[in-house]
Amino acid sequence: MKKALSWIIPVAIGLLLALGIRFFWLVPVNVSGASMEPNLKNGQHVVAVKTAPVKRYSVIVFDAGGVDANAAPKENYVKRVIGMPGDSIRYSKTGKLYVNGKYQAQNYISKYQQQAGTVTGYQNGFNLVSAARQNDWSNKWSMAIGNNRINKVPKNCYFVMGDHRSVSEDSRMYGFVPKSKLVGVVKIGVWKSNHKIINNYQN
Repeated sequence: MKKALSWIIPVAIGLLLALGIRFFWLVPVNVSGASMEPNLKNGQHVVAVKTAPVKRYSVIVFDAGGVDANAAPKENYVKRVIGMPGDSIRYSKTGKLYVNGKYQAQNYISKYQQQAGTVTGYQNGFNLVSAARQNDWSNKWSMAIGNNRINKVPKNCYFVMGDHRSVSEDSRMYGFVPKSKLVGVVKIGVWKSNHKIINNYQN
């Protein structure tokens, strides 16, 4: 019995630790769709850290249910954070991003993608008010939109976009992502190549 316990106990502890990490710290996620290509590819497995702090340009996983009208409950989306709470966002027609009035180099995507609209007809060049009006954001933002007060990302919210701008449906269409919907920050990309890839897709 003692001999059996000598290996059963360590195995049990290991399993408990693994489950604890899985449910309380790490979340495995399968990337679905092309909205983050080629930096994250369709079908790629990544790991999100629940406790990691969100920063501008962090790639996050969030529950899109109730955020995007087309998403199922508990459906996870993977996008990049462009605007933090309190940020003002302006995007020029030439693909230049300004956050709080300061130009931001988007070195993770090509100049073509920086200037791309989307296949849903959304044209590039916007601020938060124009994006809200053009895409009829949900009623929870309607008061601020009507009074032109939605010029900053609200408290406890994020403005997100996909790296593959010409196909991504993101905050340009459905508005802000509440902090309460955050699942985790992508820190580990499994089977991802080591070299830097810049999205230069011409569509």
